[in-house]
Amino acid sequence: MPFISKIQRQTDYNRFPSSTPVVIDNGASYFRIGWAGETEPRVVFRNIVQRPRRKSTGETVTIVGDHDTALLRYFDCSRAGPRSADRSSYLDHGMSATRFIPAISAFGVDAVFSYKYNQLHGLCEKDGLAICPGFTTTHVIPFVNGEPVYKGCCQTNIGGFYVTDYLKQLLSLKYPHHMARFTWEKKGGKEAEDKTRCWQLPWVPPPIEEPPSEEEIARKAAIRERQGQRLREMAEAKRSSRINELENQLHGLEFLLQQLGQIQEEEIPFFLSETGYTSKQEIESTLTKVIQSLRKAKGEPKPEQAENEEKTESSMSEKYPLVNVPDNMLTPEQLKENKRQIFLKTTTEGRQLAKQKRFEEELERERKTQLDEERRLENPQLYLEEMHSKYKELREKVEQRKKLETNGGDTNGSSVSGGVGRGERLNAAQRERMRLLTTAAFDRGHGEDTFGARDEDWQLYKLMGKDNVDDENGADEDEAELACACSRLQEIDPTFVPKPEPTPSQPATAEAPVVRALTKEDFQIVLGIERFLCREILFHPNLVGIDQAGLDEMTRVSIRRLPSKAEALENRLTSSIFMTGGCSLFPGINELLEAGVRMLQPCGSPIKVVRALDPVLDAWRGASIYAAN
Repeated sequence: MPFISKIQRQTDYNRFPSSTPVVIDNGASYFRIGWAGETEPRVVFRNIVQRPRRKSTGETVTIVGDHDTALLRYFDCSRAGPRSADRSSYLDHGMSATRFIPAISAFGVDAVFSYKYNQLHGLCEKDGLAICPGFTTTHVIPFVNGEPVYKGCCQTNIGGFYVTDYLKQLLSLKYPHHMARFTWEKKGGKEAEDKTRCWQLPWVPPPIEEPPSEEEIARKAAIRERQGQRLREMAEAKRSSRINELENQLHGLEFLLQQLGQIQEEEIPFFLSETGYTSKQEIESTLTKVIQSLRKAKGEPKPEQAENEEKTESSMSEKYPLVNVPDNMLTPEQLKENKRQIFLKTTTEGRQLAKQKRFEEELERERKTQLDEERRLENPQLYLEEMHSKYKELREKVEQRKKLETNGGDTNGSSVSGGVGRGERLNAAQRERMRLLTTAAFDRGHGEDTFGARDEDWQLYKLMGKDNVDDENGADEDEAELACACSRLQEIDPTFVPKPEPTPSQPATAEAPVVRALTKEDFQIVLGIERFLCREILFHPNLVGIDQAGLDEMTRVSIRRLPSKAEALENRLTSSIFMTGGCSLFPGINELLEAGVRMLQPCGSPIKVVRALDPVLDAWRGASIYAAN
């Protein structure tokens, strides 16, 4: 309703005498004010207040109500949202919309004024029940002989605010990200369409991208080829620079060793202090590492190490002189020393072999990495497709292995979840070994348990253990290869997102969500059964955690509180149940209330539920007639 201007207020001063009362409906949701004797209030606004800052001066102002939204464009409302106002704020604002009020002459109850107003229009009887579900509370007031009996009224802390909040909760559970579309499952198509409402959220359609032309595809292919050539040139230049750097370092170290062999023994510490090295062994170790790095950079194969092996053998012979001497030529003390030297030599050789194996594996990995990089530089697009295909195959293989490991918890080969048992998970060779293991004891001794008496029996355990070790090694190799492929894709493909590892609550076969472009339907809130579920809290407040009576039970409580317990009076009250207030506008609420009261009253009791002519404004109209009289 538009706000009253100063000119209109001055006209009202001249039209109405000074004794004309002002009628105020001070509701919890809306504030209505007007002159007595009129059928419509002059000012209606929500009972909210905002305190934004003026954009021009930064001054904080108070805006009461929502009747003049055009004013908000001059204020910064980002830091101060609307909230429920205190009584003094909107009372002063409402008074200023009419004129100064010298005194307040009477108070009244909105449900009573609405009942009286509808009684004048023949909608209510003299005896009846007025039910007013308001914004935060609900009241039931009995009427006897046309007058309210306040001793019989009752109140519950449930109203339209809780209905709206419950609707918000239902929609939050249904649309956590506003991405799903509702489908009516228990109703037919035509009935679902009639009872469903759609709320369209703000949505801007994305620009439509046209498919690239053949010229554009060829141009992008040429660009990728040039980029690949430039990458190859950069890699070759980096490799040449690295080789030159290592060669210079190698020449420098060789020159140092040459100089070190020409100087006197007493001058060696002074010479080393100037070079930055602490000993000749450190220089030789650094020289060996530089030679190895240079060979890696050049991609040369592993050189023959005959000389190194000969040096190693000679050093071993010098370090362990008793190893190759026959035992009959050694004294008892030398025999003990011989055993110790054999142990130390074996341990040393094992460490050297392990070190050599690690070195060879590292060279092989670097060679494969270099070849892999060359393949990528030759054709980046083909290489990327091959890596994605490899990652997908490894992922499926690992997931299938984990699925076989986790399913089939029952010992009889069945699973409640539909998985397979252990007997179905084993391959043919494993099943054969298991059969031999379980039947060997009885086959050997004609039913007697003699398994294990011979050494050959334990070969079955070795076979089973070997098979399990092979399976575990294969699984570890697959997972390691999968991790390498994932890491490689993350390096070369910025759009690649690895699939998360499955958890015990999430099966390994769960598919990843498909990413698609957002459409208009993704920004629609479809209100179906939620429109009817939210009003149920008026009859069942325990749905939102309020342990109080519903509308139907409140009628019974109000009747019991009356001083008179006559059955005739009870029948007259239930035959004129009057509904007012904003929540009575819900479709079908009269029928629901009538059905609930019928279940509480004796069989055959007359029950009639009616709704006010205007459940929102009839309270103010009734007060206007009362004030005018």
